[in-house]
Amino acid sequence: MSKDFFQAIADRRSYYAVSKEHVVEDERIIEIVEHAVKYVPSAFNSQTTRVIILLGENHDKFWELTTGELKKIVPAENFAGTQEKMDLFGNAYGTVLFFEDEEVVKGLQEQFALYADNFPIWSEQTSGMHQFAVWTGLEIEGFGASLQHYNPIVDEEVRKEWNVPSTWKLRAQMPFGKPVASPGDKDFKPLEERVKVYK
Repeated sequence: MSKDFFQAIADRRSYYAVSKEHVVEDERIIEIVEHAVKYVPSAFNSQTTRVIILLGENHDKFWELTTGELKKIVPAENFAGTQEKMDLFGNAYGTVLFFEDEEVVKGLQEQFALYADNFPIWSEQTSGMHQFAVWTGLEIEGFGASLQHYNPIVDEEVRKEWNVPSTWKLRAQMPFGKPVASPGDKDFKPLEERVKVYK
């Protein structure tokens, strides 16, 4: 790891303008994702998160598929802005798809009925932690990434194209690539309004 943990958190931003230019070997990308999936915590050690890494033609196919699904619901006269976004994401090196396995969640609800209402919430929290861990890991290696949510619009086509189990619920998509433009300045609300300390 070439960065301090806190610096990596600070440097992780939403990068939309990225390229397919090579940054690290694909094996390193896979290692980052697998490390997150193995070690990021989950309620009751439920390990509900599932991930698909799309590289090369499969990455391109996902954004072509997404574009096609959006064309079905966005009026043609309003599609130019949407197409610009699709082109940005398609220009990325790869995409990570994040899922949660609903079968595991339902099993826990049945096994621990007292907490049944909480398991879907905890599942979402687990997914968010995985997204953050992968995002920060990719940033450390020199990638820029952003988090997108074209689910459930693309769910059925994704399921068919990549043979995704019916119990896996798509939660987010993370296109990533070599940054070609810096993100804008980020404003921060005063910490004293957001953090309370009692000693």
